[in-house]
Amino acid sequence: MRIETERKIKRWREQRWILDQIIQTRGIDWDQGRSGKILRNCGPGVQSDLQEITRRIQKFVDIPREFARVAARREAQAKETEKAGHLIEAREHYYIAACLYTNAMWAIYEDGNPERISWQERKRACYDKFIQYAGRPIERVELPYQGKMVQALLHLPPGARAGEKVPCVMYIPGMDGVKEDNPMNNDPLLDRGIAVLSVDGPGQGETRERGITCTASNYADVGKLACDYLVKRAEIDANRLAVMGSSMGSYWAPRVVATEPRFKACAVSAVCMEPGQYAIFSMSSPTFKLNYMYMSGYDDESAFDEFAKTLTLKGITSKISCPYMVVAGEDDEHCDMKFVYELMGEIPAPKLLVVYEGERHSIRNPNSRPKMINWVADRLAGKPFTSEIIRVETSGREVHTPW
Repeated sequence: MRIETERKIKRWREQRWILDQIIQTRGIDWDQGRSGKILRNCGPGVQSDLQEITRRIQKFVDIPREFARVAARREAQAKETEKAGHLIEAREHYYIAACLYTNAMWAIYEDGNPERISWQERKRACYDKFIQYAGRPIERVELPYQGKMVQALLHLPPGARAGEKVPCVMYIPGMDGVKEDNPMNNDPLLDRGIAVLSVDGPGQGETRERGITCTASNYADVGKLACDYLVKRAEIDANRLAVMGSSMGSYWAPRVVATEPRFKACAVSAVCMEPGQYAIFSMSSPTFKLNYMYMSGYDDESAFDEFAKTLTLKGITSKISCPYMVVAGEDDEHCDMKFVYELMGEIPAPKLLVVYEGERHSIRNPNSRPKMINWVADRLAGKPFTSEIIRVETSGREVHTPW
């Protein structure tokens, strides 16, 4: 990154040396469960790459170089195996390369950076090859917005019968996520016969690369565009649409369903619901603030601080009419649970809050993700549920309390 980018925020200037020491000590998961997500999405075949990358990353500036280096090697392997006709193996290499290019890009928060631009082109080319050999229907989708295009990917369940209409989930990644984050294999939604529209919303991934920044509320616009698109698809059941979001997606998703009644359910995890997002921008790793300044198009920190005050869900959650679920870690470092209880208390619709004792933002309990996915599948199937709070103790015991 340019030195001007590195000096945009006070905490980055003052704590950069500490950040490098933490990375040297904690590795690439110092700020979030990065390696766990890569393993989940890419499968065990990425393990050796991940170990190599982790070993070589000792400071922040190592991140883009080391991820890109291994991504380029995977891309070369993909081309070799493709040329030899081993297309299943090529598919895996291409997917992993795209994933690693994404992680290389993550550590650069500026427009016009030649490396970021190049890696974006390589990521897209590799993912296009994955689409070609995926063995299931994946389509690139562009949603026109203010003279530009919001980028998305539509995954359809394999084996769907001709003329069959399937439910669909609009998936909203977190601020550090992208639309390509869906697993290479064994996607739990697709396995349940549910299509997925994974979106790079305003400020995210390719949509940000094409000039659309995020405001406090414009993800709601994308929710409407997504609905308008999905209801016209012959394969999609327009009466069974839902939203899922993670991390900062837990801020954007409520805005989507509060203004778009065609969504019949919403589930979010790893909460970012504090009004003004003070904890994630001022108490967590300074990378979060630097990234969000890039996503929202701010170069001046004081101007961004004023903008951040508008990032609130107060008065929004009271408009949610569909069944709503939140999965949270009791000790989330980015958002105190106080704000989750307050905002969920405003929701008039049926609701479920699942709180994992002792867990942080990146919830490690392996049951948390299936619990959320099963809940969404049940809502799309029209099954009833009880509005309650479930506290999952570290022993696995669940304590149920009615709202």
